Amino acid sequence: MSWQRSPWPVTLRHGTLSLRPLRRRDRDAWEAQRAHNHAWLTPWDATSPVPGAGPSSFGQMVRWHGRQGREGSSFTWGVALDDDAPDRDRLVGLLSLGGIQYGSVLSGSIGYWIDRREAGRGLTPTAVAMAADWAFRSAGLHRVEVNIRPENAASLRVVEKLGLRDEGVRRSYLHVDGDWRDHRTFAITAGEVPEGLLARWLASRPRA
Repeated sequence: MSWQRSPWPVTLRHGTLSLRPLRRRDRDAWEAQRAHNHAWLTPWDATSPVPGAGPSSFGQMVRWHGRQGREGSSFTWGVALDDDAPDRDRLVGLLSLGGIQYGSVLSGSIGYWIDRREAGRGLTPTAVAMAADWAFRSAGLHRVEVNIRPENAASLRVVEKLGLRDEGVRRSYLHVDGDWRDHRTFAITAGEVPEGLLARWLASRPRA
């Protein structure tokens, strides 16, 4: 796959959960969630060592993500639920597939956050599995990784539930919460889940 054949924009759905491109009308919901979850998210937020880098407004962020998706360099979805009002979803988080390398590597990295009020429902591992399957089947990637700070217990539970392989610690790997931080890398390849990561995750969940 190359940027000329990027499949973006795309929406992924499983039940009431969807991954869809951010829209400018999501601004109010986005700002309300970020304010409500400030303490929950700030320790894990990616930052930039270069002041002023990146978009400075929500509208710029939406356009920036859209451009990256069309170029095939990064794909970012809003995590949304429509369990309260059919055909009218509500934004509950964000998931990105970035750091994409083509050629002989065919790899990308998934990052995510979710509203604390929705945590513990299995939404995040489901969303990660959906994105990984799309990366393998539609974006043509061979390998997907998730990089997590060792202190982030909630995120570590996500990759544990999904059975991703622990590849060890990368020192000072990503700039997070204002400094370079160590991260543990977890990965999976397309060949490890021929049936799909989502199918494996759903099959592993206890039946009600």
